[in-house]
Amino acid sequence: MATNQPVEPADAQALHVVGGGLAGSEAAWQAAQAGVRVVIHEMRPTRGTAAHQTDGLAELVCSNSFRSDDATGNAVGVLHEELRRAGSVVMSAADRNQVPAGGALAVDRDGFSDAVTATLEAHPLITIDRGEIAAPDPAWPSTIIATGPLTSDALSAWIAETTGEGELAFFDAIAPIIYKETVDFEIAWFQSRYDKAGPGGSGADYINLPMTKAEYDAFIDALLAGDTTEFKDWEADTPYFDGCLPIEVMAERGRETLRHGPMKPVGLTNPHQPDVKPHAVVQLRQDNALGTLYNMVGFQTKLKYGAQKDIFRTIPGLAEAEFARLGGLHRNTFLNSPILLDHQLRLKKRPSVRFAGQITGVEGYVESAAMGLMAGRFAAAELSGRTLASPPTTTAIGALIGHISGGHLPDASGKRSFQPMNVNFGLFPPVEVVKPADGHRLRGKEKARARKAAMAARALSDWSEWLAGQTLTRDAAE
Repeated sequence: MATNQPVEPADAQALHVVGGGLAGSEAAWQAAQAGVRVVIHEMRPTRGTAAHQTDGLAELVCSNSFRSDDATGNAVGVLHEELRRAGSVVMSAADRNQVPAGGALAVDRDGFSDAVTATLEAHPLITIDRGEIAAPDPAWPSTIIATGPLTSDALSAWIAETTGEGELAFFDAIAPIIYKETVDFEIAWFQSRYDKAGPGGSGADYINLPMTKAEYDAFIDALLAGDTTEFKDWEADTPYFDGCLPIEVMAERGRETLRHGPMKPVGLTNPHQPDVKPHAVVQLRQDNALGTLYNMVGFQTKLKYGAQKDIFRTIPGLAEAEFARLGGLHRNTFLNSPILLDHQLRLKKRPSVRFAGQITGVEGYVESAAMGLMAGRFAAAELSGRTLASPPTTTAIGALIGHISGGHLPDASGKRSFQPMNVNFGLFPPVEVVKPADGHRLRGKEKARARKAAMAARALSDWSEWLAGQTLTRDAAE
């Protein structure tokens, strides 16, 4: 397969996917696997973005974690399994490039991107066209816009004009990455919270940095006083997404917020001082396969670079830390999807155009890939003269589609306040928990665990049943 070849815009059979991130890559793969010719339009390296550093497909610009891989009691883990069962190219690449991360699935970001890129480049039905698309060609029979949170100004203007709704926007922040060799292990230690092992992990996968109360208080003071990035006038009213708040914004919400969030000390014991419970703990998660780079968990930030170095080096164990990448801030955009999109992810005002990924209002890598998977399958079926039913809302992917296409409720004022959403069991329909045969009454956390387990089992059963009614014309991702 050759890339950068001339593209016939009026090809009556081709699906055009705008954007080569996780959603666009997954959409292209799924459609090609169904026998449809696909053109991926990726503007990098012809035109870069504020966050990307390479021209690889499916580049991870924030964390390298796909979060929990527990498919028996965690909604994210259920989503992982649904994607795997559907032959996801994203999950296949993630599984082949995993790095230790306790109970989470984390990946070597370069290896992951390289794997997705190589797989798509090798597919005989996929062409990769490098160049910016300012608007879908009206002659294209089917288009998927999967440009993510960093949609170009020109395409954003087309979306605003076409929908008549404009876009919503929020800020997303990136955490720093540290060279492992610069961490002081006379202070730091390896351990996963509660010694929990995950895919590719041992139960001792995070570097932990302890803080006393005095050290924590001084750290909070420094965060609150730190020099931060100033917003432009047009950014002033843009809200943050609660799932990725800058650490200094979390600190502004209360001095104890971080101790109950990314810096919580529970489930950890400092082997250097086993009888002293840390007041707070900073965790570093492996970021590449070599184990030379570690990501500061939950430390996404809008602090200026100089302030980041000064403040983060006050953390015990990081006095001599060197940073492979400092944190940053970028503006994300997403559609008012409940108003604009139907259950097939089509733009109501122009049904030949679908949207996928974060721009639809899902948040997270696997959520974005899931919307790409469905957009690709919906489009492939339509181009083949078929209609593909949406998966049931009892599944993780069906629940996400339900949320972005109408499941979101108005706020107290009666106006919609649609915001990006990670997959969670709150999006799933209720399930009846089977009572134990011995008559034991489930209460509290025990009942909650049983409810999640029941939802997870139902989701995977219903997803497998839904998949059984679908047929791909090529083998699944290897």
